[in-house]
Amino acid sequence: MRRLPVYFLLDTSGSMFGEPIQALNNALSGMINTLRSDPQALDSLWISIITYDRAVTEIVPLTELVSFQLPEITCPQSGPTNTGAGLDFVIQKVKVDLIKGSATEKGDWKPLLFVFTDGKPSDIQLYREKIPEIKALNFGAVVGCAAGQMADDAILKELTDNVVHLDSADSSTLKQFFKWVSDTIEQGNKSQGTGETMTLPPPPSEITVII
Repeated sequence: MRRLPVYFLLDTSGSMFGEPIQALNNALSGMINTLRSDPQALDSLWISIITYDRAVTEIVPLTELVSFQLPEITCPQSGPTNTGAGLDFVIQKVKVDLIKGSATEKGDWKPLLFVFTDGKPSDIQLYREKIPEIKALNFGAVVGCAAGQMADDAILKELTDNVVHLDSADSSTLKQFFKWVSDTIEQGNKSQGTGETMTLPPPPSEITVII
């Protein structure tokens, strides 16, 4: 069975400390449970969780959904948002992780990337340098999520046309967002299997799509 690799690049900078990081953990756990109820996802889905604050950390390397275990994600009480370093890490991982097709076997489906932030990059120059490299990797979809009033939609729009904004990073809003993410992943599974271009499902009312 061909793999559908899905990468999550999650902001764990100081502003996420407290309720937001707890809400993020709960929402991710709910998303994994939802995906596990989809037989197609169980067959093909592989997930990687990467966080970024002052440092970039691979919380879970690319792992098949069947055996995926989500550890508790923590964050420092203060510190920068090194999104550019996070993108650089994703680029290196995708280059190593992805199985390319050959004459004898089919490679992975185009990977998906979800970038979540409640702020803006502290390393904006590196962030902008990495955008062309991300685009060159030919993801099936890159989705940016800006959560809360401090998150910068315009900077995420430089990375991808698919940007959504959440009014807050509270528990109910993040739960709705990651439910939509699971719908998006399931859509990616189905569309890539038919060779169609992937289209994102309509988001719930808590999520604003940035045009």
